[in-house]
Amino acid sequence: MIGKAIDHDAGEKSVRHQHDVVQLLYAISGVMRVHTAKGQWIVPPSRGIWIPQGVWHEIDMLGPVEMRTLYIQPDAATGLPTECCVLAITPLMRELILSVMEFDGAFTPDSREGRIARLILDEIVTLPALPMVLPVPQNDQLSMICDALMAKPDDLRTSGEWAEKLGIDVRTLQRRFVKATGLTFGEWRRQARLLNALKRLATGERVIDVALDSGYASPSAFSAMFKRQFGIAPNAFFH
Repeated sequence: MIGKAIDHDAGEKSVRHQHDVVQLLYAISGVMRVHTAKGQWIVPPSRGIWIPQGVWHEIDMLGPVEMRTLYIQPDAATGLPTECCVLAITPLMRELILSVMEFDGAFTPDSREGRIARLILDEIVTLPALPMVLPVPQNDQLSMICDALMAKPDDLRTSGEWAEKLGIDVRTLQRRFVKATGLTFGEWRRQARLLNALKRLATGERVIDVALDSGYASPSAFSAMFKRQFGIAPNAFFH
């Protein structure tokens, strides 16, 4: 296990790349958007993203980001996640990650560094995964719908209206959505709105503006949906 600390300016992007090891990508401040072949993730402070060995990814900095990364051998422990996922970073886990930034080269299992590394692996297995991924369909027709919904989150067209536009049966469209993304049309649109809202809230925009632009009739309706998903009100999320 090794750690790496890099600070980024707003708007910076990484090139598409992959690693021969597992990566736990975390920011002590700032918000990242991570793209992979399967979708995109929004990673705010107090969250981290687990990226398995060999998975290509790109990272957008949605503001200034203080990035702290752990690189871990994939066989370091049993029970580690096998897919990309966003993990809740507890106060303990945060301090453990920061302590790895001070490691100086190789260490033995019975050293202080070795005991910290073992505790980190034990903690990773217990961290809850959070629903902050937006799957990307490979079907061209579905991609067209998804691109339109991401560009205009307040688009209120139903699956029936989209099916009519594409000239297919609505049940066919709904089955294709579930098969391609694991989500229904309505679930996918709700997730797209949520992640777009997270991105905008992270840059300091007002809840009322984000709510109305996301297609919700009122800030209270948006806040209720947000709290159901994340267990906390949107104006408290980044605290």
